[in-house]
Amino acid sequence: MERKKNAQPKLKIRKGDLVKVIAGDSKGSQGKITEINLTKSRAIVEGVNLVSKHTKPNAANPNGGIVKQEAAIHISNLALVDPKTGETTRVGRKKNDAGKLVRVSKKSGEEIK
Repeated sequence: MERKKNAQPKLKIRKGDLVKVIAGDSKGSQGKITEINLTKSRAIVEGVNLVSKHTKPNAANPNGGIVKQEAAIHISNLALVDPKTGETTRVGRKKNDAGKLVRVSKKSGEEIK
C-alpha cells in the first residue's frame, strides 16, 4: 500500500480530547486540545507549553508588553487520558453495534467520545 504524497497521517487524538504531556518541558501536565495542525502533526493544548510573546501596543492591548500563550506541541509527546480510569492510554479502533468505526481505550475498552 503506497501513501500519497500529500496524504495526512491518521491521528489518534482529536480536538476536545483530554491529554497528558508525556515528554518535554511540560511533562506531567494535562489539558484539553484546542487546535490541531495536521500537516505538522502538532497540537495546541490548554495551559501547556506556555511561551512568552512580546507584543506591540494595539487596540486589544493598549500597553503592549509580554504575553504568555500556548505554543504547539508535537502529538508524539501527548497521550490520551482514559475517560474511565483517568490514566493515560493508547487508542484502538473498533466497529460498534451500529457498524460505525469508533475509537476505544486500550486499557479499559471504553469507547472514546
